[in-house]
Amino acid sequence: MDDRDHPTPLSTRTMQMINSDHNIRPSRPIYSDRFIPSRTGSNFALFHVPNSPASAEECSCTYSSLLREALLGSGKKDSSGLPAGRNIFRYKTETKQPLHSLQQPFGFDDELVHGVKAPRKILGSPYQVFDVPGFEDDFYSNLVDWSTSNVLAVGLGSCVQLWNAYSSEVTELCDLGIDDEICSIAWDQRGTQLAVGTMKAKVQIWDASNCRRVRTMEGHRSRVGALAWSTSLLSSGSRDKSILQRDIRAPDDFVSKLSGHKSQVCGLKWSYDNRELASGGDDNKLFVWNQNSTRPVLKYCEHTAAVKAIAWSPHQRGLLASGGGTADRCIRFWNTTTNTNLSCLNTGSQVCNLVWSKNVDELVSTHGYFKNQIIVWRYPTMSKVATLTGHTNRVLHLAISPDGQKIVTGAGDETLRFWNVFPSSKSQKTADDKLGVLSFGRSTIR
Repeated sequence: MDDRDHPTPLSTRTMQMINSDHNIRPSRPIYSDRFIPSRTGSNFALFHVPNSPASAEECSCTYSSLLREALLGSGKKDSSGLPAGRNIFRYKTETKQPLHSLQQPFGFDDELVHGVKAPRKILGSPYQVFDVPGFEDDFYSNLVDWSTSNVLAVGLGSCVQLWNAYSSEVTELCDLGIDDEICSIAWDQRGTQLAVGTMKAKVQIWDASNCRRVRTMEGHRSRVGALAWSTSLLSSGSRDKSILQRDIRAPDDFVSKLSGHKSQVCGLKWSYDNRELASGGDDNKLFVWNQNSTRPVLKYCEHTAAVKAIAWSPHQRGLLASGGGTADRCIRFWNTTTNTNLSCLNTGSQVCNLVWSKNVDELVSTHGYFKNQIIVWRYPTMSKVATLTGHTNRVLHLAISPDGQKIVTGAGDETLRFWNVFPSSKSQKTADDKLGVLSFGRSTIR
């Protein structure tokens, strides 16, 4: 039986990080900086020449004859009256052949040079599962985030726990006590500080390396369910319908207040160039703000349910994706540079989260009612690359690894599941991480 379906507690299973780079290839001697072929030393058996003694002049003549026949044909004609042989330079009447046939004039195997790229295969099961006892089944919260320093933060009730993907170490960052509860978390862009939004309308900044609270900021009148960083600027969205812009270098709790939503703010995302902030609300609205505005500069009202799922494309400036809740079920695409509605796709179920791949032009959506699935889409065709199942409740939380290859999903079934979904970037060296299954919760971690 697959142990991924039955996670075991930390005390009975350990996890190891294995780096494939530990197998270092032995160095090979370099004899020269280039290779100059010699016809006299050539292996003419490759050209089906009988293995018999021959002078250099005879070999040269044989080579020239074979080369002429390969390029121009043998000069003979077949039954149709056309020149026989696989000559490269052909008349137009002979070009009605598969394109790959022109790549193999010497009769190489078609399967090696046909040029058709096999579709990418995505494993349909998670490579790792965490038990998360007490994980909240709350659509309007954002309780999972993965830092650029490869540390996963998870909000569990009144505490935040950190899992280091390099060392597999689990630590407790903070505990707010019985009087408060975690509603949102977000790493800064350096991966060193974690912002925490609480049920009592506070925003705390924590130094993750030292497990020390840096400051506490107020200003909201109700729970803080969404957070988003833009360098030193932190945006917080609340059930009180407002968004507060906080410069953590300034002594004031906030520097400006953004007003426009008529219901609680449940989604916030800054664009990759830090010029635009997108916000989604329970009023079914998607707004776009710039760095200096206190009113939305763009308003999109096409969704018919709460907009929590928001993602900016890292590949095209101004390309924004948004997803609607149970009554909407659609993923919509917008160009904020031209203020145009690009396209709409009905997914058939509640859209809870969206994240764009950093390495390829694809994105992932997670869903709730009624299928609880994870779908990888290819943009802009929106063809399905893979559909991943395993969660037994709404997939409410989603985060992507710093290398852009893995995602983690969290659901009301009290599990976190890790999936390999995206390829590596061209400049990236990948590691084959062989991770086990462990329990991730206050009741099992000391």
